[in-house]
Parts: sequence; C-alpha cells; structure tokens
Amino acid sequence: MDISIEPVSGMEELLKYVQSHSIEESLWYLSSRFKDKIVFSTSFGYEDQVISHIIFENKIPIRVFTLDTGRMFPETYKVMNSTNNRYDTKVQVYYPKNDAVEKMVSTKGPMSFYDSVENRKECCFIRKVEPLNRALAGMDCWITGIRADQSGNRKEMLPVEWDESHKLFKYHPLFNWTLDDVKAYIEKYNIPYNVLHDRGFPSIGCQPCTRAVAPGEDVRAGRWWWESDSKKECGLHVH
Repeated sequence: MDISIEPVSGMEELLKYVQSHSIEESLWYLSSRFKDKIVFSTSFGYEDQVISHIIFENKIPIRVFTLDTGRMFPETYKVMNSTNNRYDTKVQVYYPKNDAVEKMVSTKGPMSFYDSVENRKECCFIRKVEPLNRALAGMDCWITGIRADQSGNRKEMLPVEWDESHKLFKYHPLFNWTLDDVKAYIEKYNIPYNVLHDRGFPSIGCQPCTRAVAPGEDVRAGRWWWESDSKKECGLHVH
C-alpha cells in the first residue's frame, strides 16, 4: 500500500494520524515510521487474531511474537498452530528463563500465585514481564490488542500512548471497538480463534489463573478472580 509518510515528532501527532485513518493505513504508516523497530504481541485471543489477520493478509512488515508462559491452555496452542498454517507464517515465541522458574517453583511450589498478590505478581513477572522486556528491547513501537471496555483501568488509556517503562510508543488498533465488533470481524473473515471464547472466556491467559465468566460479569472478571482489585493487571500494560 502506498502511504505517504510525514514527519512525526511525538504522541499527539501519532494519535491524530490513527484517529483519522483506518487500522490498515495506520499499521502501514507505523511500519514505515518505525521501520524494523515495530512489533505486535499476540496472546491469540479474539482481538489479537483480528490484528494478526490484518498484518498477515496485507503483508505489513511488523514482527509478531507471543509469550509462552508454560501454563497456557491447550486450546491456545491450537490457535497458534492454526494461525501459522492459515497465514503461512511463524509467530515468534518467547519463553521465561528456566532458572527463574525453577527457583520460584522449587521454593514456593507450583501454585504460589494463589497465596498472595505479591506471589502472583512475581509469577507474572517471571513468566510474562521479563520475556516481554526481551521481546521489546530496541523497539520503538508496540502494537497491542487492548480495547477500552475490557476493564476500568483500560478505559483511562488512549489509542496511542507513551510507555515510559519500555521507552516506546504503544498503539491499540481496536481501542474503540466493542466485543461485538471483534466477533463480527472474526466471523466475516473466518479467522481462527480460541474455542474457549465460546465457553465463557472473554479474556484468556494462563490456565490456573483464568476462569469463565458469568453473563453480565466484567470481561476481565475471570482473570485472577480470587483478587478483589478491579484494576488487575499482570504488569504487561502498566498505565
């Protein structure tokens, strides 16, 4: 796609661009603006499958990676395999460091995250945050599948943000989409998706830390459900 590139100096300019252009145009623009330093992180959920489809179908030069914590649902691995086959690609996989996992599990056991918020955040850091830091090292732009209505915390975000901890821009292409919008797109283009979504899992993470939600519950209610804080995050997206 021929997208004219104009100088961009900061977040306000990026925000203005993505708000006045389509997702496809915005991704092409960012891939040129941040050439070879732009990545998309997928967990193979509904939203991420939509973005992956747009990237792969249009051959937009954005590297796609995922974090394999070692505690994923079998259904998630099936979506990874289906995605690689559908788009004739290989999503890059980052794993936690063996020594850190071994030390944590040997010291505190395999289910320490249920014991305290501190233990849960430790597990999230070892299995998610540290691998993410490696994946984002040297990057200038990070594409995510965040939507505003996924949690109260995410409503406070913007479609484009500056991530101070990683020193890069973040772009959330589906920020203003509803879940119904996402489902309709998945159906329209027959995109592979995680069947757990059909079983009451709107948000899918590690198997021990994710449950189905009841009708009317918040879409993030199934994540770390034993904790009371409504702004629960694993540390990947700190606002």
